[in-house]
Amino acid sequence: MQNVLHKLCFSAWLFFLLSALCSLLSAGILPVHADDEPFTGASNWGGTGLMEIPSARVLKENRYRVGASQIDPYRYYYIAVSPLKGLEIDGRVTEILGVKANPGDPNWRGYGNEKDKAVDVKYKFIEEGKYSPAVSIGIMDPHGTRLYASQYLVASKQIYPFDFTLGFGNGRFGKRPLPSQGEGFKIEMFSDTKGWLKDSQFFWGIQFAPSEKIALMMEYNPIRYEKQTSDPAQSKYFNEPVPSKFNYGLRLKPWKWSDIDLSYQRGNQVGINLSVAFDIGQPLIPIYDRPYREKQEDRTSPLHKRLIKALNGSGFSNIGIDIEGYDLWIEAQNDTYFYSTRAIEVILKIVNEIAPLNIQKVKIVLTNNLIPVIQVTTTRLDIMEFYRERLTFNEFFYLSKINTDVLEVPDVKREHRKYFDYGVKPAFRMFLNDPSGFFKYRLGVYLWGSYSPWKGGSFIGGFEGFPLNTVSTSNEPLSEPIRTDIVPYQKKGVSLGRLMYNQVFKTSHELYGKIAAGLLEIQYAGFDGEVAIPLRNGRFMVGLGSSVVKKRDVDNPFKLSNEYTKTYTTAFLNTRLNIPEYEFSVDLKTGRFLAGDKGTKLTVSKFIKGVVISAWYSWTDTSIFKDQFNRGYHDKGVMLTFPLRLFKGSDSKTTYSYAISPWTRDVAQDIDHYNNLFDFMGRNTKIYLDKDKNGLYK
Repeated sequence: MQNVLHKLCFSAWLFFLLSALCSLLSAGILPVHADDEPFTGASNWGGTGLMEIPSARVLKENRYRVGASQIDPYRYYYIAVSPLKGLEIDGRVTEILGVKANPGDPNWRGYGNEKDKAVDVKYKFIEEGKYSPAVSIGIMDPHGTRLYASQYLVASKQIYPFDFTLGFGNGRFGKRPLPSQGEGFKIEMFSDTKGWLKDSQFFWGIQFAPSEKIALMMEYNPIRYEKQTSDPAQSKYFNEPVPSKFNYGLRLKPWKWSDIDLSYQRGNQVGINLSVAFDIGQPLIPIYDRPYREKQEDRTSPLHKRLIKALNGSGFSNIGIDIEGYDLWIEAQNDTYFYSTRAIEVILKIVNEIAPLNIQKVKIVLTNNLIPVIQVTTTRLDIMEFYRERLTFNEFFYLSKINTDVLEVPDVKREHRKYFDYGVKPAFRMFLNDPSGFFKYRLGVYLWGSYSPWKGGSFIGGFEGFPLNTVSTSNEPLSEPIRTDIVPYQKKGVSLGRLMYNQVFKTSHELYGKIAAGLLEIQYAGFDGEVAIPLRNGRFMVGLGSSVVKKRDVDNPFKLSNEYTKTYTTAFLNTRLNIPEYEFSVDLKTGRFLAGDKGTKLTVSKFIKGVVISAWYSWTDTSIFKDQFNRGYHDKGVMLTFPLRLFKGSDSKTTYSYAISPWTRDVAQDIDHYNNLFDFMGRNTKIYLDKDKNGLYK
């Protein structure tokens, strides 16, 4: 029966291939299609490719993909993202069906099937030309157990509607599996090139896309499943070679953002792969901010009252207006607009519609809790020329003066003073890979509120409620428990997450400072302090930070822990390099972490239309730990921060963050800082304002 199915699939695919080739040849054309589309679908395991093999194609820049597939005995859950042109990063979980994890250990009784986590990277370093193929290098699973690791080179060439792929790789695609690495990374392609060449095998495939809605695939898959002895599936399912190394597939695209793959693989398995892909930062609902329309009866009011009412109606608070002769000064806090340049444009529009023509100079100062952050100095004439479309937004800012070292503002009464603020956010946290169960979660809401009685000062409280909570663990806290004892805190259905006082101040030369005291986060209470300054218009940020904290009691939110009486101290030199040309930033946190381990944590962040993708990795001296799990460990993780404006249909400053990081280690840990100074400054530095004024926010 398997041989009959194999022959039918091969015959059908060959018939379509020959028919298409004959049609093209009879027409006298073999068109070339320069873009990777439409051949950017997901392979079984999530990377761009055919079924089991990768291609040289990658996701379009600033696009992401999420999906799941099943080809017995494997089930894959994956996500892929392209933060830079030509670069694709994939994360995946592989579940081996019918193979229980550690069946002899009672602590793993609730875990279920064996699962493996991996991260892959692919980079297309040669673009496709008229006669030359695209060429990519791929590094699969270079860290940890490396159950499905490989390094490969692959080339793909389009002769549209065909796409031909030829590759060469070791490990999973090679003659033997690669050994476990543990901490650190290993890439034999570079460390042992001769061995990589010796162990690698060829793979190839063809895709045929007669339309954007459908594609046929055929591939030669070199994987020697019976030789992959590190694969947990091998001993149960692959005692002999698979019936066929040829796989056949049908890729359907019912919508531009979705793929459905049906396949027949290894000569004996039917597979299915479902995925969706979207552009990062693209609003699901188009953003529309209703412009302010002044009522006829308001036009007889004094100028400062008209301006105050218009600004408040447009999403501003803490508004101050000063008119001296022919000069107009406006101070306002932006409560609504994600980009400061968008907030400035809204104020300019109000000035253009309301301010009389005899006004000559206009100064606009944006504040944050009464702390001046940005000042724009322009003229009434330039504003009028801008709205007559005689100046572009960029030209207008070129003629204006924009600076961030503003400190002094006129002493006038602030209207619509914002003393109180509050909000509700959905809260969802996953806890993966605990022996008691692979998938644990908390689902609920986070309620927060603040009272700001004076400049830069705020009393802040936050409550968490999780009516759906399955968090538990069979792990015990380690030798120096910093985060490995967090589970009792996380198991609470309702908890006081934060109750603190926070004071931010700004001095000359843009030197910022912050002090905080109280219940700083869910697990620690104490004191936190920081100073920071932007350099070279914000290209660099440099700061010092320190905290002195104790553990909070699990059951009483207002008490310190009786079990852990130790005082924990941290001290850091913080630096950030901003690269607005590529929307990247690189952070280094160097110093003493909570457990006393000293070293550095590197964080790389990519900003894409309001969405921030971050990844971090640490190097610290772990000799202070007595347990084998923390010794030699490197803290690592990824975080996604996205703005509410993507889903709201109107502008908003609100953002949500979601991080994935191992929580069974205590290495390179710090407290959860409320509004650290680098983020307080954020994009409100000269180097980013110059970029955003080109219309990025629109």
